Amino acid sequence: MKGEKKRLKETKDELKKEDPFVIGNRDDDNSIDSEVAETVEHDRSSAMRSQVTRSIIEIRKTLTRIKLGKYGICASCGKMIDTDRLAVNLTAEFCVACEAAKEKKRG
Repeated sequence: MKGEKKRLKETKDELKKEDPFVIGNRDDDNSIDSEVAETVEHDRSSAMRSQVTRSIIEIRKTLTRIKLGKYGICASCGKMIDTDRLAVNLTAEFCVACEAAKEKKRG
């Protein structure tokens, strides 16, 4: 899991380097087409960096649960999270039932 965290940080750094809005990467005298293309690329890069950041946070939370001896235990009901669920999603914090209830509340 620590290797995945490192890989995600590297991915985030690469995405930042590719962002045309980062100082030095943006042309000031763009045509309207180039401006639109840079804006679209910036939005894409920004969205991907946000997703990577969320994944890094999930990994940090999971590593903390491991250290505390709470990994695999639902943070809501305290029951064991099914091993099949953990095999698919190593960072699962809730059992299937509690996750479904949480999603239902969100709408």
